[in-house]
Amino acid sequence: MPLGGTELLIILVIVLVLFGIGRVGKLGGELGGAISNFRRGLDQGRKETTDETEQL
Repeated sequence: MPLGGTELLIILVIVLVLFGIGRVGKLGGELGGAISNFRRGLDQGRKETTDETEQL
């Protein structure tokens, strides 16, 4: 069951009330950094795998 616009808005308001605007911004930045590091790790793993298969 997909979430509609109204449900997402209600969830956003609840999160803002619970954590505050400053804390939500900080969490967003941390989440973005974590995703960036994850992608960087995936790229590095792919490169290492490619390098190993080229050596064979």
